[in-house]
Amino acid sequence: MGKALDGVRILDMTHVQSGPTCTQLLAWFGADVIKVERPGVGDATRSQLRDIPDVDSLYFTLLNHNKRSLTLNTKSERGRQIFTELIRRCDVMVENFAPGALDRMGFTWERIQELNPRMIYASVKGFGPGPYEDCKVYENAAQCTGGAASTTGFDDGPPLVTGAQIGDTGTGLNVAIGILAALIQREQTGRGQRVTCAMQDGVLNLCRVKMRDQQRLKHGPLKEYPQYPNGSFGDAVPRAGNASGGGQPGWVVQCAPGGPNDYIYVIIQSQGWEPLMKLIGREDLIEHPDWATPQARLPKLDQCFALIEKWTKTKDKFEVMNTLNPLDVPCGPILSMKELAEEPSLRATGTVVEVDHPTRGPYLTVGNPIKLSDSPTEVARSPLLGEHTEEILREVVGYDDNEIAAARDEGAI
Repeated sequence: MGKALDGVRILDMTHVQSGPTCTQLLAWFGADVIKVERPGVGDATRSQLRDIPDVDSLYFTLLNHNKRSLTLNTKSERGRQIFTELIRRCDVMVENFAPGALDRMGFTWERIQELNPRMIYASVKGFGPGPYEDCKVYENAAQCTGGAASTTGFDDGPPLVTGAQIGDTGTGLNVAIGILAALIQREQTGRGQRVTCAMQDGVLNLCRVKMRDQQRLKHGPLKEYPQYPNGSFGDAVPRAGNASGGGQPGWVVQCAPGGPNDYIYVIIQSQGWEPLMKLIGREDLIEHPDWATPQARLPKLDQCFALIEKWTKTKDKFEVMNTLNPLDVPCGPILSMKELAEEPSLRATGTVVEVDHPTRGPYLTVGNPIKLSDSPTEVARSPLLGEHTEEILREVVGYDDNEIAAARDEGAI
């Protein structure tokens, strides 16, 4: 069975996380991804956060599956010649260099269009045009400048970043979507185009409900936030703790035996009030005028969840989930990374995959989160540095053995 992107060749000039996230997803869909790396060095993440000496780190392996590695010194004359031929022969080029890096190498967008009018040139940047456009950015900086940190955490504490990589990985997914759209349009126009995604923009896109609340705040307190009615609101959306951010109130409540992840998130919908109160033995509150309606409960949500927590503390989080689900009460246990890594159902769906590596041995990785019925994903290990250099030079560039030997002697590969 063919893959969705069979026949699409990607020139992968990316490193660290945002760009490799994009190109790995395209590789999972069947694209031939040629990862270009510096000879003898490679992607910086190969050596970052190593857990085994002199072995590619998990940071690298989890972001570079299904790719081929070509080592190339683009500062050498022959290296630039090889790079030029790769541009001519690839469909897409992806990079997340600092602003202007490829331009300084002589490969401006105009030059790339001359070499290959069908080329789709995709870039990850920290910021779009404006006061920050020349600034470097990393994951947490993107979360801070995109609105996530200012709205995350509790009101009496500092801004917080989330453990989810919404800046890097989130932007990488945006770039992949842009590339796929450009590939479809190329079928109609015959021409490539630029795809540019800024990390600040990507984070802000994921914070759209907070932009919604910023505008609602002009008309009074945000009643679904935990500050209502006893807290204070300034002129910006406050941090909301574990409030759901929607019309249905939710909160994290503790479960037995009381460990750091023995919690469950519970949402109180209108239709869920009666079964919840029956469950916890507070039938007297079902019709009580001070509790019976969402409007009546809104000023005392902290008390509502305290009542529920008295019951959840007597059960473990899975017992709570199994009890609430038949009652149609939305809930979600707090799952640790250990629990997720060991969950059999995630192995069965390919969401968590065990991969064998020639120097590392077996390791776990997160697989493709997007499932296609006619294009199943096979997660292949990440490449060793330069593992496919000669193969790519023969197949893609058209070099023979003598030309490959000359390129190696000249330090181009």
